[in-house]
Order: sequence, then structure tokens, then C-alpha cells
Amino acid sequence: MSTDWLEISEGNAPLVLSIPHTGLTIPDEISQQLQCDKETALADTDWWVDKLYSFAPELGITVVRSHISRTVIDLNRDPSGVSLYPGQTTTQLCPQERFDGIPFYAAPLSEEETEYRKATWFMPYHNALSHQLNRLKRQHGQVVLFDAHSIRSLCPRLFEGELPGLNLGTNTDKSCHSDYATIAFSALQSSVHSAVSNGRFKGGWITRHYGNPGQGIHALQLEIAQRCYLREPAEPGRPEYDAAYAAPLQNELKQLLSRLIDRAKS
Repeated sequence: MSTDWLEISEGNAPLVLSIPHTGLTIPDEISQQLQCDKETALADTDWWVDKLYSFAPELGITVVRSHISRTVIDLNRDPSGVSLYPGQTTTQLCPQERFDGIPFYAAPLSEEETEYRKATWFMPYHNALSHQLNRLKRQHGQVVLFDAHSIRSLCPRLFEGELPGLNLGTNTDKSCHSDYATIAFSALQSSVHSAVSNGRFKGGWITRHYGNPGQGIHALQLEIAQRCYLREPAEPGRPEYDAAYAAPLQNELKQLLSRLIDRAKS
């Protein structure tokens, strides 16, 4: 079911893991539009989140992951262009600049270009995500959607100071039953890293769009400050992945997702 940019690994546990922001691919026709080099354009990647959750198949978890860079199109934004955080700095469906304000393009993208990117990458990703959620909901009666993200610990244009380590978002508990939110936050609070629920990050479009506890779909987002599993560089850039360094958090995440699966099966 996978393509050259869309990776789908099917499992039968009642949990779908969405990984929309680890992609490093910027197609040539889009790369030619950029006024910055590729490494600059990739700086806001959710670095190595796919490796952090590499245990997912062991738990029977279905994984939907994009290899297209979020610089091309952000799969976790409202396709209508409406801001998820009114009054706060955020990035667009097709980002025009980096988190730190460095512009990608000399001029705004046309509406035609935005529609092309939506049709080519946004819609297929969400069609795949919807299909997997519906498949597992039919099988189990209810299903968990876990949207996995990470971000630099310091992003002054997006938030003040250092971001807490583990940021759970449940759209202020509208996107999942309270049991799931409690299980998730309790697990995060047992970590050595600081944890908050529905703080700066309350869940992006994926969490808000799919979360429908009344219909048996329970959506949660976890935004991880990258210092929790990477030796975070001082400046935005591509960090190395050290499996031993990431292992403590990886083990905690494995326990968290196992508990959510157990709840969905109960």
C-alpha cells in the first residue's frame, strides 16, 4: 500500500500512529522555487521521530508516515487555511517561512500551486489515514489515533522560553474520551522529562479533525521537545540520531502506547 513518498505499515492493534513531519523529500520542481538551500529548508523537520517510534510494529500498531517534507506541505494544518491557533504565530498549509522567520520563497505561492500540493500529497495522506482508522474501528469498535511530533526546545517566534519536554494535546479533551487523556498524561508524568497537557500545543488539525470519541475514534497528539531524545544542536539543523541516547524516552513511549492499546481493547 506504500508509495515512493507515503509509507503505510498495517497492524491489527487498535491504534494508528501518524508521522506527518519526518519527511526529507523536496521534489525538484519545488526545490527550484526555493530561495534557500535544502538544509535550511529542512530545519523544521520532526527529526528522527520515525526512529523514536520504531517499536510500533512490535505492538501491532499501524503506521502512516509521509516522506514529503513539511516545507512542501504541512499535513497537520487545516486545508482551508484557517489558523489552528488564532492570534499566535504559526505556519501555513504550504509554509512560506521557517519557524524562525527565514523565508523560503521570494514571493507568495499561487493558489494554483497550493491546490496542486493539496491534491498531490495532502489528500492521499489523509485518505490513507482515514482508511486505516475505519479499518481498525470496524475490527475493534474503537481506535486510537496517536499523532507523533517533535520540535526544537527553543523557538522564540512560536513560544516563550524553553518548551516543556512532553506536550500532550487532546484539543482540551474534546478529541478523545477522558480515560485516554488520563492514561496518556499519567504515563508522561512518570517520565524524567517535564510534561504538560493542552499547553502551547493542544493538537493540530489531525487531532481535531479525526478525534470523535462519540464515534469511537480517540485522537491524541504528542509534541516532544527534541532535547528529550536528541543531542540538540545550538542552531537549527540536522542532528544525529543516537539510539542509546533516545532509548529511555523510547521505552517510555512504548509503555504509553501499550496502555492506550489495552484501554481500546477493554
